Amino acid sequence: MDELGTNNYAELCGTLAAPPRLSHENRRERFFRFPLEAQRLSGTADCLNIIARERLLTLAEAAGQTRLCVTGEVRSFNNKSGVGAKLVISLFARSITPCDDAHDRNLVLLTGTLCKPPVLRTTPMGRDICDLLVAVNRHYGRSDYLPCIAWGERAHAAAAWPVGAVVSLTGRLQSRRYRKLLEDGVAERTAYEISVLEIERVL
Repeated sequence: MDELGTNNYAELCGTLAAPPRLSHENRRERFFRFPLEAQRLSGTADCLNIIARERLLTLAEAAGQTRLCVTGEVRSFNNKSGVGAKLVISLFARSITPCDDAHDRNLVLLTGTLCKPPVLRTTPMGRDICDLLVAVNRHYGRSDYLPCIAWGERAHAAAAWPVGAVVSLTGRLQSRRYRKLLEDGVAERTAYEISVLEIERVL
């Protein structure tokens, strides 16, 4: 694995939640999107978006499995359509294989740079949380901007780090439902973020 590849690694094992649908085409290659559902230890289910090349899907469909293990990278896309979230988060698949394990898996390893000041706050349940936006380098001079949340002591440590600090973290990609107040009423939305299990400043 090359150096850039080690900056962004994700592994998700879960259950296919809906059939794949065409997402886009690039250089005569078709890419499909599908949701994969992974259970947390608490029993809460995260429904996460996967983007995959058509050839990877063909291999998975040939195996006839609805339980899949996907490895790849967490990617961000700046949605300028004005519909839905402004920052779209998905897992870009590098491999898709049948999952024989009955236990779901959700692992993210990132190394990147803080590109906004950390925001320390307290949840309605009284837990301390720190919002981080981490820029992770990609090939060809591009970067993915990934929202992360740290809790408790880790939240207080991260809140003191400056913009430009390089951090390394382990976490999981999660989905969170919320309600957004609009001019014409209230809309149900889903946010995607990385819940931090371990984090350290490396530079």
